[in-house]
Amino acid sequence: MLTGLDLNGHEKIMRDSSAIMDKYHDPIIDARIKMWREGKRTQIEDFLDIFVSIKDEEGNPLLTADEIKPTIKELVMAAPDNPSNAVEWAMAEMVNKPEILRKAMEEIDRVVGKERLVQESDIPKLNYVKAILREAFRLHPVAAFNLPHVALSDTTVAGYHIPKGSQVLLSRYGLGRNPKVWADPLSFKPERHLNECSEVTLTENDLRFISFSTGKRGCAAPALGTALTTMMLARLLQGFTWKLPENETRVELMESSHDMFLAKPLVMVGEPRLPEHLYPTVK
Repeated sequence: MLTGLDLNGHEKIMRDSSAIMDKYHDPIIDARIKMWREGKRTQIEDFLDIFVSIKDEEGNPLLTADEIKPTIKELVMAAPDNPSNAVEWAMAEMVNKPEILRKAMEEIDRVVGKERLVQESDIPKLNYVKAILREAFRLHPVAAFNLPHVALSDTTVAGYHIPKGSQVLLSRYGLGRNPKVWADPLSFKPERHLNECSEVTLTENDLRFISFSTGKRGCAAPALGTALTTMMLARLLQGFTWKLPENETRVELMESSHDMFLAKPLVMVGEPRLPEHLYPTVK
């Protein structure tokens, strides 16, 4: 039997990592499916419940366990990097521009206050916080290119002929920093996103930059991605006053040599700014 070469061991690492995920995920998924089949669970509380409970036109389960498991794995694997990368870059940019950090915290204090934590229901009103995240997605994408797509037929895009069967790659980096679209494209300016509509969104359907992609092959859960990203940044800003460690005055905004993440992990000092009862404690 012929097998592909794995010269740098990457495939083995991925197979082993996938097996570890299966070890923990599969029993949970199997147990949840059994609960729905036996009628012991009837209320939808998360996206696993949705996958298990949806039915076809004849009232039968639409998805099998073998279809649910890889779908859940894909969501879990795809979900963390994009939001965490955007939030880390946003924090790094803001600590270098304290006026942006101050305006974001003022918005959170005005919309939410200090007597409760930010909730998902607050997201529509946190336009400046979302503008900061849009700017982070624009200027600091999680990857240089989008996933490749294959042209199913001959077509023309922006005057360029794309033959059928061509593999098409979209440059996240090039779109977000295109000087024909963005004024002063290398500067971090959240305000550029505030005048476009009454409510700022993190999705970008016009492909001026790529946050959660777009179209039929775009991100499967842009609403989830928006909630994760906005809540992460909003809770960090609401809960703490942030500053750089002693003797440091600025974050060096350099990308890693092998990916689009910060070359050095961001290190900041946070001081609590809310009533003590709002912080979870470990007993």
